[in-house]
Amino acid sequence: MHQTLWGSQGKRAYKVGPFSEENSTILQLNHWIKPNIMSLFLFMLLVSILNPVVSHKSCDFPAVVNLGDSNSDTGGYASAFTPPTSPYGETYFHMPARRFSDGRLTIDFIAEAFGLPFINAYLDSVGTNFSHGINFATAASTIRLPISVIPNGGFSPFYLGLQYSQFEQFKVRSQMIRKQGGLLASLMPKEEYFSKALYTFDIGQNDLGEGFFSNLTIQEVNASIPDIINKFSANIKNIYNLGARFFWVLVAFASAEKDPAGCLKPYNEVAQYFNLKLQESIAQLRNEFPSAAFTYVDIYSVKYSLFAEPQKHGFELPLVTCCGYGGEYNYSAAVLCGGTITVNGTEIFVGSCDNPSVRVVWDGIHFTEAANKFIFDQISTGSFSDPAVPLKQACQS
Repeated sequence: MHQTLWGSQGKRAYKVGPFSEENSTILQLNHWIKPNIMSLFLFMLLVSILNPVVSHKSCDFPAVVNLGDSNSDTGGYASAFTPPTSPYGETYFHMPARRFSDGRLTIDFIAEAFGLPFINAYLDSVGTNFSHGINFATAASTIRLPISVIPNGGFSPFYLGLQYSQFEQFKVRSQMIRKQGGLLASLMPKEEYFSKALYTFDIGQNDLGEGFFSNLTIQEVNASIPDIINKFSANIKNIYNLGARFFWVLVAFASAEKDPAGCLKPYNEVAQYFNLKLQESIAQLRNEFPSAAFTYVDIYSVKYSLFAEPQKHGFELPLVTCCGYGGEYNYSAAVLCGGTITVNGTEIFVGSCDNPSVRVVWDGIHFTEAANKFIFDQISTGSFSDPAVPLKQACQS
């Protein structure tokens, strides 16, 4: 038969309930917790102070500064060379928007996440506003100076070292304009934004592509990776010395033998080695600059999942180009998205597929807006980051 136990705490009586071995344990636990609750509170407070990530405080980035290639180019290439034409931009902008996609890029979703306007390209001189960020990325850019550049080759002259030089000049000249006052001053970032901005990097795949296009062997391309990474780290250090403190690094290689997902296995193995060495380099930068926050984002794994398990993520035909013409994958280098080709005396316009929202590849090289949105949704959670912090806490990593 169970009894009813009564206990007291000071002058207050409290009923424990029917006596049993279980309730006896609860009673003992109760006596332990109450005297130690203050110690537990103080411990948690100390942990949150020593490790800001525990507090889950969101970062308030007033601007985004981006360096990269076509994956994040919002108008650099279009300003310097030939802009992409219709049907580029049709999904979101309903017109060509100087991006190599049917809509928004990952960098656009990053800006939106912080309530910022889309960041304009540094090279774009018409209608640009740099008050909340600036984009130095251009399509076909590399980390190292490429062997041959447009128009004599396939790579952009605006490699990462030159993008850094542009940033260095922009920082000085933008503040000169602000001091002069007037309308143009409002289009430039405040001086304190340079140390508070989020700096994003999405570049490197063209360095590997240059090696493959130059007919280097897999071993020779692998041998070039340490120097590529060293050049990347050197530019990161230079940008740090100009005041940058928050770095978000996304580097991957989108693609001979095919793996189960249909991708070129040797090429992707080179990309994985590249990303491994990059991750090691980021770890070294953390040790060298403890006052900065460096986040390495494994965007490779997210992109690869779109090809390996497309149906799981709501996509179909992942290897087939949405805007292209010819062949098994609806792609030919002879005629690109937005171009025309004559077939049996009939001129054919190379337009987009019926439903880009379920397709992964837009023009045979770049991703659709739907794929870019999926990629952003995955990487912004922190699940693919080192350290594993969400995008909105990237100032605390």
